[in-house]
Amino acid sequence: MSTVAKKLSALEKAMMELAYESRLTEIKLKQLAEGMEEFKAEMKAFKDEMKDFKDEMKAFKDEMKVFKDEMKDFKDEMNKKWGELARKMGTLIEDIFVPSIDLAIEKYFHVVVKDVMPRRKIRRDGRTFEVDILALAGDLAFVVEVKASPNRVEYVYDFVEKLAELPEFIPEIKSRRVVPIYAALDMAGNTVDLLTKNGIYAMVVRGDILEIVNFDMLRPVQ
Repeated sequence: MSTVAKKLSALEKAMMELAYESRLTEIKLKQLAEGMEEFKAEMKAFKDEMKDFKDEMKAFKDEMKVFKDEMKDFKDEMNKKWGELARKMGTLIEDIFVPSIDLAIEKYFHVVVKDVMPRRKIRRDGRTFEVDILALAGDLAFVVEVKASPNRVEYVYDFVEKLAELPEFIPEIKSRRVVPIYAALDMAGNTVDLLTKNGIYAMVVRGDILEIVNFDMLRPVQ
């Protein structure tokens, strides 16, 4: 083969390789372009999803704001109710328990109440002792403690301590048998159990009637 022929053959080979590389590059560029289109489509879908997520988060935040506003209104209303209850406690004894306590005592203990003393208060030696209701019936003295929040355990034990100090502050009950009654609009079962354990009657309001809910669990007064 002549030198010219050899050079032509090498040139043809180089041209073929260049054409191949060019075609390969074209294919790769096409694949890359298609990949970019898919990537762009995926990114668009992701952006749309993110937009939807942001819209949902905004709606959630708006709902949370409404919920917080409603909770604030609810708390304000509850505080108002508690305030009204606290004010009502000032007349709870006189309005609910005093008018009916004699009837309730007669119903359960079969005695006639001769004297009902609301808010019996005694001051002695710099100390103040108060009984919410003291009702006397023959040789029985009914000591009634009225609570707006009766389920606080410390209130029950405070009443137990008060009962122990009664004769010191109220001499006229020394000759009578003390019948302790812990009263409220309503109270929890565990509070009733604690009162029963300490020999104290639990009185609640049922409609317009005063009921002793643990009467059958305590020995009736003779």
